[in-house]
Amino acid sequence: MTKGLIGRKLGMTQIFTEDGSAVPATVIEVEPSVVVQRKTMEKDGYEAVQLGYGRIKQKRVTKPLQGHFRKADKGFFRTLREFRWEAGGCEPGEELRADIFKAGDFVDISGTSKGKGFAGAVKRHGFGGGRATHGSMFHRAPGSIGASADPSRVFKGKKLPGRMGGERNTVQNIEVLLVRLEDNALLVKGAVPGAKRGILLIRPAVKKTTAVNK
Repeated sequence: MTKGLIGRKLGMTQIFTEDGSAVPATVIEVEPSVVVQRKTMEKDGYEAVQLGYGRIKQKRVTKPLQGHFRKADKGFFRTLREFRWEAGGCEPGEELRADIFKAGDFVDISGTSKGKGFAGAVKRHGFGGGRATHGSMFHRAPGSIGASADPSRVFKGKKLPGRMGGERNTVQNIEVLLVRLEDNALLVKGAVPGAKRGILLIRPAVKKTTAVNK
C-alpha cells in the first residue's frame, strides 16, 4: 500500500536543531489534494486513487476532463496524478492534507529535474577530462567511442554528449522535519529534484519503515 500527496516546491531554507546545528530543508506547498477517481480491482485490475491538485477555471479545462472532474464535484484541477492505495482507502471528493505525514517520517519524492540543455561528457557524466597542459588537444572530449574495423559501430548506452536534465528523478529516504498544516506546508531534509514551483509527488519511503507504511 502506498499513500501519497501532490506538492509544489517553493524553495530551500534551514532549520536549527536543539543543539544549534543548521539543517538544510526544502519547503513544499501541499494544498489539499482531492480524490478525483477511485480505481478498483474489479473494474480496473488494480487498486489506486487519482488525485487532483491546483484548482483552475472551468474554461481552461477540456470538456472530457470537465465531465471527469464533475464526478468528484470538487472543482477543476491543473494536475492529475495516480497513487497506489489500499482497498477502501478513499472515495471521490475526499481531501488529503499534509497531516497524513508527520515529523520523523521518511518519504520518497519524485520530480522533474532542471533542464540543462545540450551538455558535454564532462558535465553530463562527470568525466575527468584530459590533461590541461598546452598542446594536449584533449581537454574535455569524451575519448574513444569504438574501433573503426571491429566492431565498426558505437555500442548502445555509450556515455556521450547530449541533452541533460529535464527527466523524472526520485530521491529516497528523505526525512520529514516539520508539518505545518495551517500553512499547507511540508519541510523535508535536504534537496529534492526540480526548480521552484515544480510539481512533486510525495510517497512513504519504500526502503525505510515509518509510521505511515507499517
